[in-house]
Amino acid sequence: MNRMKRNLRVVRVLIDMRLQNLMMFRLSFFGPFFVDSCVFLIQLCVFQAVYSNVDRIGTWGKGQMILYIGTFSMINALNMVLYFFGINNIPDKIKNGDMDLYLTKPVSPLLRLTFERINPGSVPLLLLSGVIIAYGIKEGGIKVTPFLVLGYVFWVAVMTVLYYLVEVLIRSLSFFILSSGNAVILEEAGLTLCMQLPGIVFYGFYKVIFYMILPYGIMATLPVQFLITELTAGGAVWGIVVAVAFTLLTAFVWKQGIRHYNSASS
Repeated sequence: MNRMKRNLRVVRVLIDMRLQNLMMFRLSFFGPFFVDSCVFLIQLCVFQAVYSNVDRIGTWGKGQMILYIGTFSMINALNMVLYFFGINNIPDKIKNGDMDLYLTKPVSPLLRLTFERINPGSVPLLLLSGVIIAYGIKEGGIKVTPFLVLGYVFWVAVMTVLYYLVEVLIRSLSFFILSSGNAVILEEAGLTLCMQLPGIVFYGFYKVIFYMILPYGIMATLPVQFLITELTAGGAVWGIVVAVAFTLLTAFVWKQGIRHYNSASS
């Protein structure tokens, strides 16, 4: 309990420092609001062009697909706001020796890396994603209940954590190899595909990849399936198992990487 309180205080301090630093340069603070909003709107137009002439994707109609797009965008927006810009620099910090500064501090290096560069400029993506989700619910004729809302929020939170774990795991490979660039390229390709196609369309080899190895196929699929009451007990158990498995794997790889790490200055 004491450790948790200390970590929460550290996170609060990191966020305060980040916001103060951004407010010193107002353009750096407000600029991303405009840029990220424009990127989101362009992405939305692309999705509209793709799905305007398609009645169904697998067993899902237009309402379910809009909800899926909004859910994936929400998870991605949480990623961009909270931790992406912190952990994305892990390979560079390992390569140039900046990781030394994190290992010598009396704070978990991963905790500090995670929250030291929060990005309030991506907050509009959260709001716009919420609008898309609400439109998908209306378009799909979904009757919303408190139970469904709470369950949907739970699955979005679990999948956001899973998203984080996969990103950390991929970038932790830099502890062992000279560059994790190819793995990041693979990550981007998987994300691009799964942002356009829900997990329900994957079968066979592709399902193994996007449900187990790079589990982007379940990240927005499971929350939507819960909200439209299509999530089976087996699917729910699988989502929890994958999240727990990646938690253990990422923690193991990170700890081994820290032990394996040799300072670039040594």
